[in-house]
Amino acid sequence: MRASDAERERIAEVLREAVAEGRLRMEEFEQRLDAAYRARTHGELEPLVRDLPAPGGAAVAPVAGGRPRTGSMARWPDRVGRPATSRGAFAFWGGFSRRGHWTVSRVFTAFAMWGGGEIDLREANFEDGEVVIRCFAIMGGMQVTVPPELNVEVRGIGIMGGFGERAKDDGDPAPDAPRVRITGLALMGGVGVEHKRSKAEKQRLRNAELPSLEKGDREA
Repeated sequence: MRASDAERERIAEVLREAVAEGRLRMEEFEQRLDAAYRARTHGELEPLVRDLPAPGGAAVAPVAGGRPRTGSMARWPDRVGRPATSRGAFAFWGGFSRRGHWTVSRVFTAFAMWGGGEIDLREANFEDGEVVIRCFAIMGGMQVTVPPELNVEVRGIGIMGGFGERAKDDGDPAPDAPRVRITGLALMGGVGVEHKRSKAEKQRLRNAELPSLEKGDREA
């Protein structure tokens, strides 16, 4: 059977937990993670975690039988306290991007002049439960994308430019999510903060709602 994005992400979470606990070497983790995201069937996914326990010590459930949890699947406690993989970004007449599976440091500084930058926290891990992201855009622009459940405070200044939040998807901040304070300056440029779910998260939520919808249809 074909594997879904939600199943691939569940396997990736098990692999990330295993490398954090020292069960996998980094090289082996990277190989398995790459294979997980390239997998197309359940048969390709299951061998990647067959020798690993699920987060919390329980055995990993078979991929085909797994059911996504309802609500947010962010698992915030598992994503906090990781070693930082990036402490800043710089763009001059160019651009930078921080997205996907990366770990933001306690203080992250981004600078863009005559260029642009992208900071995506939807799949990111966090070095600490309190994070400050400092954005400085001079005649340039930055886009910061965060999941709806993240606790975000925006306190930037715009001079002949803009610094602020944009549209927000449904969802309230989670009590166990990290607190992210976004500050900085936009001079003749712009810094936008958008609350938005990733495509993979939206698909996982849709998959989680299907059993309830099917049950309601049967009862009707």
